[in-house]
Amino acid sequence: MNTGEQVFKYWDSFPGLDTSLKRELDRLKKDQAALEDAFYKELSFGTGGMRGILGPGTNRMNIYTVRKAVNGLANYLFENRVNVKDRGVVIAYDSRYMSAEFALEAAKVLGHYGITAHVFKSLRPTPLLSFAVRYLGAVAGIMITASHNPPEYNGLKIYNEDGGQITPKEVDEVISFINQTEDALSVPYVGQREIEEKGLLNWVGNEIEHAYLERLQYITRMDSQTQNMEKDIKIVFTPLHGTANHLVRKGLEQLHFPNVHVVEEQAKPDPEFRTVESPNPEEHQAFTMAIDLGKQVDADILLGTDPDADRLGAAVKKTDGNYQVLTGNQLGSLLLDYILRHSNPTVYQNARMIKTVVTTELGRAIADSYDVETIDTLTGFKYIGEKIHSFDASGETFMFGFEESYGYLISGFVRDKDAIQAAVMTAEMAYYWKEQGRSLLDALNELYETYGYYMEGLNSCTLKGKEGTTQITKIMDAFRNDPLTEIAGFKVEKMENYVTGERQYIADGHIESIPLPTENMIKFYLEDNAWVSLRPSGTEPKIKYYYGVCGNSKEESEQKLESLKDVLDRMMEEILSVKV
Repeated sequence: MNTGEQVFKYWDSFPGLDTSLKRELDRLKKDQAALEDAFYKELSFGTGGMRGILGPGTNRMNIYTVRKAVNGLANYLFENRVNVKDRGVVIAYDSRYMSAEFALEAAKVLGHYGITAHVFKSLRPTPLLSFAVRYLGAVAGIMITASHNPPEYNGLKIYNEDGGQITPKEVDEVISFINQTEDALSVPYVGQREIEEKGLLNWVGNEIEHAYLERLQYITRMDSQTQNMEKDIKIVFTPLHGTANHLVRKGLEQLHFPNVHVVEEQAKPDPEFRTVESPNPEEHQAFTMAIDLGKQVDADILLGTDPDADRLGAAVKKTDGNYQVLTGNQLGSLLLDYILRHSNPTVYQNARMIKTVVTTELGRAIADSYDVETIDTLTGFKYIGEKIHSFDASGETFMFGFEESYGYLISGFVRDKDAIQAAVMTAEMAYYWKEQGRSLLDALNELYETYGYYMEGLNSCTLKGKEGTTQITKIMDAFRNDPLTEIAGFKVEKMENYVTGERQYIADGHIESIPLPTENMIKFYLEDNAWVSLRPSGTEPKIKYYYGVCGNSKEESEQKLESLKDVLDRMMEEILSVKV
C-alpha cells in the first residue's frame, strides 16, 4: 500500500470529516486516477501561497489544507514577529467558491492561538488586503483567491507585515512550520462564536476602503486644474465577475471621469465566471463583451480586471472602430513612459524602475532615456514588493514596477500588483493622449519608432498530475544540463541558471554569480537583443516559455518572433516524445 492510499484510507475513516467532503470522497472512489491525484502528495506551497482544485484530499483546496497552512503561519509568526496576538492578521477573500468559508476557517485557527483576525465583511480585492496590512500594522495578511484560474480552483496567499507577498526565505520558513503538522485533519481551531466573544474576530467594514481611495487620488500626474475638470473620454470597464467594480468606479469618479460604462453582465461576482472562457484579462476572449459595449457607446478605451483585481488588461479603439487588446508589456511600457514624462526630474538621481527578467526590454530602454535605473527581479511580483521595501533604507525612489503578466504598481502604498491603481492611471493616460489628438496606439507606435520594435511571446505546456510533474522536470533538465549554442539561428551569448545562481558566457565558458534568489528557471540571452526563458508555473501545472526580440520594423520583429516560437515548440515536442 503506497502512502497516498494510506492517507486516503485515513481520511475515509476519519470520524467527523466534513460532510460535504465525505460525499465527494465517496464519489471519487469510482475514479481511481482522480483519487490518486487527490492524495498522492501535499498541495504544494509555491510562490507566496498555494492554489489548487477544490475537493477532498491532501492535494486539494479544502478546509483542512487551509487550517494546516494557517496553523503553520501562526507558529511561524510567534517565532519571528512581536506583538503577534494584538497586531493580528488581516484576511480578505474574493468571489470564488468557498472563499468566505476559508477566510473564516483561517480566523478560527488563529483564534485558537489568541491571534486577532481582521476579516473583511465581504469580498475585497487583493491590493486592498496588501494596503490593509500596512494600514492596520498587522503582522501578516491572508488572501483567499485563485486569481484567474478556472472556477474549480481556489487558493491562499500569505502577505508579510510590509504588505508584500512573503519572500522566498519567508516561504521556506513558513513551509517548515506547516510541515511540522503531519495530520491536517487534527489542526486545532475554535468556533466562530467563541472568537467573536473573546474579541479575536474583528469584522472590517469600509474604513480601509475609504483610506485606500484617499491615497489613490495622489497617484495622479495631472495638475489640480485638470484633476477637477470632467474628462471627455469614454471608458468601458469590466470586473469579470470579480472584486474590482466598486473601487475602480470610485477611483475614476473622484478624478472626474464621468463617462464610465460597466459591462453589467459581468459586474456582479460569480464563482462560475459564466460569461467568459477564463476570467483572465491576459486572454483576449475576456474582452468580448467589453468590445461589444465599447462599440455601442463609442468608447475610447476598455479596461478589465481579473477576479481578485491585481491584474489589468486594456483595449484601445483603432481608427476603423475596432479594438486592439494591448499586451501586458505594451501597457506597462506606455504607463512607464507616461509616468516618467510627468514626473519631477529632480527625483531621477535615485529613481528606480523595477521589472521581472521575462518582462520586455522596452521598459529598460524607456527608463534609460530618462536616466532612471532599471532593476531586474525574478518572476513574481513579490520580488518587486521586496525591492520597494529595501528602498526605505537605501533612499532610492520607486517610480514604477511591472511584469509581462499584466501586473503593475504605480505607488508603493500597496506592495503587490494593483489593478485599481493601474486602471485609474491608464484612464488618465488615455485622456492625456486624447487631448494631444492621439490614441494610446499612436503613443505606442512612437515608442517603437524611438526605441525599437520590441516584441515578446509566451507559450505554455499544461502537464497535469504526477506524470506532468515528471515531464516538467525532464524539460527543465534538458535545457539546463545541455547548454545551447544557438536557438532559431540566433547565437546564444550567455545563459543564466537561477537554480545555481550562475551566469555562463557561451563563447569562453566564463561563469559569474547572479545577485538573485534561487529559482527553477533558465534564461538564454541571444544576439540581436533576443532572449528565451523557461520556468515552471508556481501556481498551475504548466511549464512556460517566454521569448523576446527587437527589430528595426514591425515586420522584422514579427518574423523573428515567429521563428523563435516555431523552434521552441518543436524542441518541447521532441523532449516530451523521448520515453524515459
